[in-house]
Amino acid sequence: MTGSEIDRLADLASAALPLWDVPPDATARLINLSENATYIVESPGGFRSVLRIHRQDYHTRRGIECELAWMEALGTTGGVATPRPIAGHDGALIQQRGHGDLTPRRMVMFEFLHGCEPDPGDDLVLPFRQLGAIAARTHLHSISWVKPAPFERLTWDDEAVFGSAPTWGDWRDAPGVDVAVAATLRSAEELVRRRLAEYGRSPERYGLIHADMRLANLLIDNNETRLIDFDDCGFGWFMYDFAAGISFMEDHPQVRGGRRRRVGKDEKSRAAFLRFGRLATEGEVGGPEIGDAETAHGVRCGPLGSGREQGAADGPGGLVRVGTPQ
Repeated sequence: MTGSEIDRLADLASAALPLWDVPPDATARLINLSENATYIVESPGGFRSVLRIHRQDYHTRRGIECELAWMEALGTTGGVATPRPIAGHDGALIQQRGHGDLTPRRMVMFEFLHGCEPDPGDDLVLPFRQLGAIAARTHLHSISWVKPAPFERLTWDDEAVFGSAPTWGDWRDAPGVDVAVAATLRSAEELVRRRLAEYGRSPERYGLIHADMRLANLLIDNNETRLIDFDDCGFGWFMYDFAAGISFMEDHPQVRGGRRRRVGKDEKSRAAFLRFGRLATEGEVGGPEIGDAETAHGVRCGPLGSGREQGAADGPGGLVRVGTPQ
């Protein structure tokens, strides 16, 4: 994304603020650029909220409505605290506006949540354990929740990652993928596809997932971990959340094993999902440009270190066991 495009999105964010009941002196400041552009809205009087401007043609209006419906249901009946959306003056949670030569974009404003994004160098035992409990609750809720019809979200299966029109991009287009690397990754893709087919899609293994449980989507406040950014939630394997959670952190000194109570202890399947998550990330690198600033709902407390996408996992609740290395 070019500087001029970012400037135009910033102008749109500022022009759209009157759609909500925000102070007249409030301003919008970019804090994250990925599939969407995310801004913190703040005023000198202390008001703060978060504005998400959706990428063109990534989600339909109905798709966003379904995301918000699941977030609300998780908060009310699923035992998972989620950021609350803020309705506009017209009562709608989803607003739409264009500005200048920008075509109309869908937008959602959320409450501001206090907290810090954890750093890979932090003591992650407690955040990992809490995230695992959150993951288990989201998956159990996914299995039992009666979804509003029609329900529309993206699908995160092997076709979405490896097919002819991959959602995030093709790993073959990622930087550094030469002939030799492509041959290795092609073999990995074939293996992963076979393992996923063997693993199956029973309701206990496949359903509505968050799909992006990494460090950048966690906020920690007073030793409480909260999960944010449900924009990629969709249908996939529950173990995909495990893969996203520890992507690039498999060898973290506080990540031990790969135990997941609800889906079993199949080492072969866990390895397949880790490879699946890595290949999906390679596709994202080869896909649309993404950016980084602070975090989507809070303020980053420190740098992300290597700059690579990193994630967290859990303990007793379900994702991975955490502790000192053995």
